[in-house]
Amino acid sequence: MPQQLTQDRTTGTSLWRSRNFLLLWSGQTVSEVGTRISGVAVPLLAADVLDATVFQISLLTVLAWLPYLIFSLPAGVLADRVDQRRLMIGCDLGRAVLLTSVPVVALAGHLNLAFLYAVVGLSGVLTVAFTVAYRSTLPRLVPADRLVDGNAKLVTSQQGAELAGPTVSGVLIGLVGAARTFVTTGLAFVVSAVTLLLIRTAPESAPAAGGRVTLRAALGEGLGFIRREPILVKLLGTTSAANFFVMAASSIEVPFLRRELHAAPVVVGLVFSAGAVGGVVAGALAARVARRLGTARVIWVAMAAPGPLYLLIPLARPGWGVLLFAAGYAAFSANTVLFNVAAVSYRQRVTPAGLLGRVNAAFLWICYGVIPLGALLGGALASHLGLRTALLVCVLGMWSAALFVVCSPLRRMRDFAAG
Repeated sequence: MPQQLTQDRTTGTSLWRSRNFLLLWSGQTVSEVGTRISGVAVPLLAADVLDATVFQISLLTVLAWLPYLIFSLPAGVLADRVDQRRLMIGCDLGRAVLLTSVPVVALAGHLNLAFLYAVVGLSGVLTVAFTVAYRSTLPRLVPADRLVDGNAKLVTSQQGAELAGPTVSGVLIGLVGAARTFVTTGLAFVVSAVTLLLIRTAPESAPAAGGRVTLRAALGEGLGFIRREPILVKLLGTTSAANFFVMAASSIEVPFLRRELHAAPVVVGLVFSAGAVGGVVAGALAARVARRLGTARVIWVAMAAPGPLYLLIPLARPGWGVLLFAAGYAAFSANTVLFNVAAVSYRQRVTPAGLLGRVNAAFLWICYGVIPLGALLGGALASHLGLRTALLVCVLGMWSAALFVVCSPLRRMRDFAAG
């Protein structure tokens, strides 16, 4: 019989007392660190061991993101039709096998770029399916009034992984080499699978009578629900526009730091770590900030208020002036966490459980589908306008994404209705 996750429906109870949430949180914390470790190990393995060109290395990024554009919508239908916990466990174990195959093949002397491309691409497909199911799981574990707190804790772990993962990866690569580092990432996914397996389940109510709709109709139901919800449409616009300009900026930030600010590699790493610190702090305070400002108001305030600080990024100068870049980046990271926690919590609150997988998939499809286009824009702007001017255009675009939620019904709301 299909299983559903058991939800602690006692409102006001701390999530630190929720066994199911703690299992989900701990497993995802470990897997997030593992993901960040492989994020550094993959390009280094391609560059240092396989002597890949810059273009060949860039294809690894394309293969990692392309599955979101191709498979997000079908993954949403799948997540709404199968046991989501089992789907996530299968994806975790699949990724563990794929990643641990890298050191095995390397030890056998057969590692090449084609194999690495296959591992990255197939892992990307499994990541899409996992992510869609994962974003539909929290409402099944905690009551509606704890969604903001739960999302905040999960996002804080992601930010902490961004802070610690690259450092851990660098140490491991130095000790055992890039290929063997993938064993650690594989084990991290095994830990995630075990924690998901330990989550308690309860029998699911019988499905409604009637035939199952076609794939095309199922996809249309998710997109149709978003179109009928004005606030969801605005959130989709904000997230997509922000992702577009964020990726445009990300594609030229490292060249800007190295060529315009003459920052040493260690300084570049510290600058991005400072941004992760901003996200960690925001994640720790997200639930408190939402209560103080209001669960609806925090969405547009988080997007609009920090915008002027983004301008510190292109205003940075060599030497101590690089701190301006770090400050602007930290402000953006904090804004991202506050907005995402509130926006995802709202989406989980208003979407029927049977549609949540498809709605999450539609968001991923559109919001992540613009990422490759944004990266292309960043390179084109830098080529024609110069790095500093291009970065200025990008941060202004990031700030302008707030217009979608500022000019929305959210402006007249403080909190979302309880549900």
